[in-house]
Amino acid sequence: MMENPKNQNQVKPEETKVNKKTVIKRADKQQEEKKPKRTWWVQIRLIPIWLRVILVVVLFAGVAILGLQLGYSYIGDGDIKDVLKKETWTHILDIKDGKE
Repeated sequence: MMENPKNQNQVKPEETKVNKKTVIKRADKQQEEKKPKRTWWVQIRLIPIWLRVILVVVLFAGVAILGLQLGYSYIGDGDIKDVLKKETWTHILDIKDGKE
């Protein structure tokens, strides 16, 4: 009897060749999925985020005041402490608005 040509291309399970490494890798993957993963490193924030935001705002304000003092005293020939006075800023705003 002649066999059907479609059946000749089919591979029998006994004839399949499986690489031993792939079988081991598959077994390892299945074991990894079953085991709970251990956490070896837990990152603890030394400075909380809310404190970081406050520090950035304070540092920005400090640098801005320092820049104003340096600019007003060295470039503008004024006194360093005059930058923090209200009268100085009202005078500057008056000049800007055209009142003086």
